[in-house]
Amino acid sequence: MHSKESNLKLVVVGLLLGILMSAMDNTIVASAMGTIVADLGGLDKIVWVTSAYMVMVMAGTPIFGKLSDMYGRKRFFMFGLIVFLIGSALCGTATTITQLSIYRAIQGIGGGALMPIAFTIVFDIFPPEKRGKLTGLFGAVFGISSVLGPLLGAYITDYVGWQWVFYINLPIGVVAIFLIATSYKESITHSKQRIDWGGAFTLVSAIICLMFALELGGNQYAWDSPMILGLFAGFAVLLIAFILIERVAAEPVISFAMFGKRLFATSSITAFFYGSAFIVATIYIPIFVQGVFGGSATNSGLILMPMMIGSVLGSQTGGMLAAKTSFRNIMILSAICFVAGVFTLTTLSPDTSRLLLNVFMALTGFGVGFSFSVLSMASIHNFGMRERGSATSTNTFMRSLGMTLGITIFGIIQRNSFTNSLTEAFGAGGQTSAFGDPRAALTPEARAKIPAPVLEKISAALSTSIADTFLWALVPAVLALVFVLLMPGDRLLIPGKSAQTAPSKR
Repeated sequence: MHSKESNLKLVVVGLLLGILMSAMDNTIVASAMGTIVADLGGLDKIVWVTSAYMVMVMAGTPIFGKLSDMYGRKRFFMFGLIVFLIGSALCGTATTITQLSIYRAIQGIGGGALMPIAFTIVFDIFPPEKRGKLTGLFGAVFGISSVLGPLLGAYITDYVGWQWVFYINLPIGVVAIFLIATSYKESITHSKQRIDWGGAFTLVSAIICLMFALELGGNQYAWDSPMILGLFAGFAVLLIAFILIERVAAEPVISFAMFGKRLFATSSITAFFYGSAFIVATIYIPIFVQGVFGGSATNSGLILMPMMIGSVLGSQTGGMLAAKTSFRNIMILSAICFVAGVFTLTTLSPDTSRLLLNVFMALTGFGVGFSFSVLSMASIHNFGMRERGSATSTNTFMRSLGMTLGITIFGIIQRNSFTNSLTEAFGAGGQTSAFGDPRAALTPEARAKIPAPVLEKISAALSTSIADTFLWALVPAVLALVFVLLMPGDRLLIPGKSAQTAPSKR
């Protein structure tokens, strides 16, 4: 018995290491991108480095979730780890930005298997009374990674070399592979079934079209250009094809029948809205601190520390409350805190104190932290072992989709608001012709060279644009609350507890 418990602990460590690598990868690379471009060139292709990874993660997540249901969790989690490490090793050897983008896509294929399968394994090997605490721990690691990534990336880039942003995954991944290979004994039998290749192809292709349209639109190409319109049209056609294929497939990649279960549907849609609103805080709070308060980009990870601490506390609290009350009750508390946190961020101005900003961040982080643990448990609640992988991966996919759309939509809103504010302050074109790129105000060195009255106007314009963006981010935050209220009253089933723990039939 003692040996079995020790094995389970080692499995959890291996899973946590896999999640940490996957969740941290985008943030750790983002902080090194300036140095990477300076070394490799290809500034015009920088968008592909992030997009290639995100596309493959999003596309791979539901596919690997389904495959793990059909053929077993262990082999696909191990496959994900190995492919992720191969991609990481190749990224460190890249000599051009194009090479790096291709290697990042390989990394993304592996990353798509890690997150959803790790959560599913926890549900397979632990009894209900322990799932809440462990899911909370996994959610906390997800929150920590969003802050640890930029800190680690900046330090490694400055003192070791950008290649080690990728090489650092190798020792972590090798330990994770060893722990899972030796300690995880999968006892479930899996039957071979037909793979839905048509669904997989149309899903991947649709996501690629959407991602490229969002990334390139308004940057390399105008929104109404034939290229962008063609990509959106391709996305629409492929999405319709995917839906039609999934409706008749024997073993669909994403089962629409799952959305017939109210708890799964509401928790997945809630995850989508949480992702789209939370990504605004993680991107624009560091920009606010650098551009308005004059902080350093190298310490951008430290800026978000209060939000990270809040999200860890929220994730742990949600995991512990799961055994005591319904998923809906927990998420109502979460959504109220989250909406309140985003609302406080709409009040940001150059007069906002750092202490007050820290309080706003902690509240926002605390609210979103619950979703990392509780929504994963809720999405999987009404499904047996044969469907858990698909359920978890679809929920993860929905959150990732929300984040991806949020980055683009709110990026457009902030950029337009910033431009309008600068025009009001300096007149049409005056801000760029006289003072260069106003975004240069983000670096301490550049701020020192800008005349104080000019810097004050630029900071005020940036502050206004970010506050406006948070105002729009209230829309998905409130919609998340709406869908939380629509959740049924199900709660975690714990054997031996009274009948009141049974799921609600409403």
